Amino acid sequence: MKNHFETDAIRTQTERSQFLEHSTPLYLTSSYIFEDAEDMRASFADEKDRNIYSRYSNPNTTEFIYKICKMEGAESGYAFASGMSAVFSTFAALLNAGDHILSSKSIFGSTQTMFNNIFPKWNIATSFFNFNEIETIESLIKPNTKVIYAESPTNPAVDILDLELLGQIAKKHNLLLIIDNCFATPYLQQPIKFGADLVIHSATKLIDGQGRVLGGVTVGPTELIQKIYLFSRNTGPALSPFNAWVLSKSLETLPVRVDRHCENALKVAQFLETHSKVNLVKYPFLKSHPQYQLAKKQMKLGGNVVAFEINGGIDAGRSFLNAIKLVSLSANLGDTRTIVTHPASTTHAKLTEEDRLEAGITPGLVRVSVGLEHVEDIINDLSQALDA
Repeated sequence: MKNHFETDAIRTQTERSQFLEHSTPLYLTSSYIFEDAEDMRASFADEKDRNIYSRYSNPNTTEFIYKICKMEGAESGYAFASGMSAVFSTFAALLNAGDHILSSKSIFGSTQTMFNNIFPKWNIATSFFNFNEIETIESLIKPNTKVIYAESPTNPAVDILDLELLGQIAKKHNLLLIIDNCFATPYLQQPIKFGADLVIHSATKLIDGQGRVLGGVTVGPTELIQKIYLFSRNTGPALSPFNAWVLSKSLETLPVRVDRHCENALKVAQFLETHSKVNLVKYPFLKSHPQYQLAKKQMKLGGNVVAFEINGGIDAGRSFLNAIKLVSLSANLGDTRTIVTHPASTTHAKLTEEDRLEAGITPGLVRVSVGLEHVEDIINDLSQALDA
């Protein structure tokens, strides 16, 4: 019998121990013992599917990965110490010197830094396409192109990319399609259904949902995940058992939390559209969003991130942040607490102005990660800061 998403999020767990615990316990151990020499040999030869060392696997990380796989419709996965660790290790495991990446320009600042400054040292090049010009992707494909990479919704401007079209292009040219699904979570969107090969999450965000731990995960077909696993097993970016335990418990409340996040975010976006100091508001489930129909096709709800542009540019953005009283100033997102960020002077400050504008980051753009406080209190604080 197939369960609903919410039921699987709660009822998927590791096999109970002899103590018959109701909730999965913490397995804070670095290593595991073997029955005899043959058991040890067969385990290290990968002839047995069992725990050897917690850098390889652990009951807590295995449970977390298995839950994400069920939610995303994936065969296998590997969990990492952070979202960026997942991004780096996934690419490093699958690419060789001389390979080429085709990426959306609208991506997280650290990912763009990795593409621009780190991978070129290993002769891995990246070309970028605009989120609203997917039709031009094919003209950018080279003989050595191996991957198409994108975020949807994008960070921080919450633009929407056509995942189905990306999947069709990737399949046509025999390329891997890798999607960062951090903003949507598997509750709102499953990119594999639209043709993605691999899906990456920064579990630090909505999956944890309470600003407690770092984590990342990549899921997809077993053949690709095995390569990522072997790379990661030897380089050591594994998720800690404690963080895996926290994140697996967090998944039990993901649907109910994200429902309220989205409800609050839509109300905040609707309020901001009415404010005289606001020039532009972007939220996927606002009818004014340029990709509203596409968002409705791909996503269950609009997510918890709202982007808006304040009249007055970068100085107005900073003044707005300085006037905030209740809401938090932080670079994180997906927390129970509402957070505001001014990307042009913080998370994307190291990019050139041209690169920021091409990623949809104007000088006055503010990103709001709408939390779970009473929505009237969130709106009141944003309102007084805008008025100030």
